[in-house]
Amino acid sequence: MELNGKVALITGAASGFGEAMAHRFAERGAKVVIVDLDLEKGEKVAADIGGGKAIAVRADVSKRADIDAVVAKAIETFGVPDIVINNAGYTHKNQAALEVDEETFDRVLSVNIKGIYQMVQAVVPAMRDNGGGVMLNVGSVSGIRPRPGLSWYAGSKGATNVLSKALAVEFAPMNIRVNAIAPVMGVTGMLEDFMGMPDTPENRAKYMESIPLGRLCQPDDVAEAALYLATADYITGVELPVDGGRSV
Repeated sequence: MELNGKVALITGAASGFGEAMAHRFAERGAKVVIVDLDLEKGEKVAADIGGGKAIAVRADVSKRADIDAVVAKAIETFGVPDIVINNAGYTHKNQAALEVDEETFDRVLSVNIKGIYQMVQAVVPAMRDNGGGVMLNVGSVSGIRPRPGLSWYAGSKGATNVLSKALAVEFAPMNIRVNAIAPVMGVTGMLEDFMGMPDTPENRAKYMESIPLGRLCQPDDVAEAALYLATADYITGVELPVDGGRSV
């Protein structure tokens, strides 16, 4: 599963799942465009990758001007992206649906769904004209088997999962494959928001009880799934759970 000569654009890549994907794709030979709101952290990831194989660009994925600038910078530096991973995400805290305020709700939808819309509008024409490519959208197992406390987030990720299938069908004639990755709760900076409580071994244990493999999702687990879907030429329109059996 080598990516020599490929260009990968990854949002939310300054930490967590996105950072792991950036490193893994670079290790396999890809040039990587690291997109994140936190430019300082993004630049550190790019420096860690080194060798002129990565650049960092600041962007709010919900803003079209930002994403247009990201795509233009990617093309200017490395060429048209062959692989685009919509990983940037936002969540409300684990709480009752009636307690989530409208501003937070709007931000969840703006990042998790509108962010994909903006990227599709900005990058797909270039990918089409370049002969095709791959788009991966990071959904969530909560969009497959939701539980109380993350209802609005789960709704946004359910939409991500279904949207990926719809785009896969529509973009297949352009030779653009689209798939979704659906991780279970992961060891990232959003973990306490997902749990709704402090990140302690005791609190983690409560959530791990619902995962047959008995552990939380690690960033490397998602990176491996992304690498597989990015290189599996005959797979499109799938939502791949990376959840240790949680959705079974």
